[in-house]
Amino acid sequence: MMNVDSYGSYANVNGLKMYYEVHGQGRPLFLLPGAVSGVSTAFGSLIPLLAADRQVIALEFQGYGHTADIPERPLSYEQLADDVITLSQVLEINNADFFGYSTGAGVALQIAMRKPSLVGKLILASCTFNSNGRHPQLGGLESLLTVEGLKGTPYETEYLRTAPRPEDWPRHLAKVTAFNKALQDWPADDISHIKAPALIIAGDADIVQPEHAVALFRLLGGGTLGELSMPASQLAILPGTMHTALTTKTVLLTAMVSAFL
Repeated sequence: MMNVDSYGSYANVNGLKMYYEVHGQGRPLFLLPGAVSGVSTAFGSLIPLLAADRQVIALEFQGYGHTADIPERPLSYEQLADDVITLSQVLEINNADFFGYSTGAGVALQIAMRKPSLVGKLILASCTFNSNGRHPQLGGLESLLTVEGLKGTPYETEYLRTAPRPEDWPRHLAKVTAFNKALQDWPADDISHIKAPALIIAGDADIVQPEHAVALFRLLGGGTLGELSMPASQLAILPGTMHTALTTKTVLLTAMVSAFL
């Protein structure tokens, strides 16, 4: 996993001092991480490969990694999407592609609904648009989202190494838990009006149920008979892949992402 800290910068975004990194040159590709991930744990192994022919902009959301929390501001997909949109304006980027993973995928989907002119193509890895799309056994896994449950993990190590206030780790986990428990129910009609082509990715042992990934694929224009009309959107279910390992599948992901973009 690469050391990405030397590439980092900060931008003033909606009251945040938001951390981001820029790697490579070319058309901009935003990388949006998941749950308790920062840039390194979410995309560290992918960034050198994606940046070979793209300008990769990897960022950290409110309270994640290098970006300090705003204690009185709860986490929401809508607010996180607005933060990314504002960051794009600060960086004077009018159109880009977006690769979101887990929470970041939901944020990318919100960006496509809230600011369609900003989005060229979407890569949505482990993405839900409705709480019913989550695996029914996920509740047992979320019980591990505690200081003790994450002790010694790469997520804890990254946070304690990068956070402006490492002592906020317990409070951050509490906010993420509340965020994960909030009902998600985005109108299918709003999603179906997204024009950007999308690559939907899920693991076959993911926290997102495969049926939900297929439903999202269909909402974004997939499912037609290719011999008659090849859809602009694509679907990939990665074999033998659980949620936390998805972005480590560098060979599979680099091949399909590069071809899609």
